[in-house]
Amino acid sequence: MKETYQFEHKHILGVEQLSPADIYYILDTANSFKEISSRAIKKVPTLRGKTIVNFFFEPSTRTRLSFEIAAKRMSADTFNISASTSSATKGETLIDTARNLEAMNPDIIIIRHSSSGAPGLLARHVDSAIINAGDGTHEHPSQALLDIMTVRERKGRVEGLKIAIVGDIAHSRVAHSNILGFSKLGAEVCVAGPATFMPPHLDSLGAQVCDSVQDAVAGADVVMALRIQKERQDDPLIPSLREYAQFYGINRELLKYARPDALVMHPGPINRGVEMNPDVADGENSVILEQVTNGVAVRMALLYLVMGGEGNS
Repeated sequence: MKETYQFEHKHILGVEQLSPADIYYILDTANSFKEISSRAIKKVPTLRGKTIVNFFFEPSTRTRLSFEIAAKRMSADTFNISASTSSATKGETLIDTARNLEAMNPDIIIIRHSSSGAPGLLARHVDSAIINAGDGTHEHPSQALLDIMTVRERKGRVEGLKIAIVGDIAHSRVAHSNILGFSKLGAEVCVAGPATFMPPHLDSLGAQVCDSVQDAVAGADVVMALRIQKERQDDPLIPSLREYAQFYGINRELLKYARPDALVMHPGPINRGVEMNPDVADGENSVILEQVTNGVAVRMALLYLVMGGEGNS
């Protein structure tokens, strides 16, 4: 880790804002924190006295819990708010809610929201550091960073690798952030899925749209499946889950097109038998649980850096 590096971001709103140097610095910082989670006493005083609010308007298991664990392992005080228990149910606007939270002087607000751009909106109206934990179909930066960390650990590099992303690209903030992140670091990103799941202008993000899932997976170093985002679709965009699984599900036959040592990834939650077969999800190439482990380390790094960590000017 370079001691003189200047990490200049007060907020983490998306991978789009991060340079390759920023990404590598975050990953190196996360790597230095990862060892803490394997100690007998998993706690350091790094953020003692800091207050962190998890403000989640959408359901979450991995992201919410790993942010909370990350904060607690760094000795911060954490508070969780969901939409159902906030004054949003009484008609209070997001900005008014955030300003009331701000009046209680939190240091960091971590927000997940169904509306794209909600974290950026908050960042313009409050003084607390804002971390985007997923906004609509826009971005999920911490997920992309933990995915990149997992690939880098296993492959020793990112540049020059082929990353295949299969599934609901149009509605996936994970896909958006991963395409940006892997492309910035010099990987070739190929995507495939039903035509109804392909948004326009993917090439502008750095992705190559393949005509078939076999083309996307051919020679891939990493194969990532995405969950079908039913909650973001007004009408069904595929004939049936059974047909989707038949043509786009990741199974052992499809993996034969990839490199023998290709990593299998999924941001979770997995719909087994739909986007991925159980024997693949639990197979020797799967790094899905490693992604979860790395998620805590990456989120520790993000909390540390936005609070003026070692690299901050």
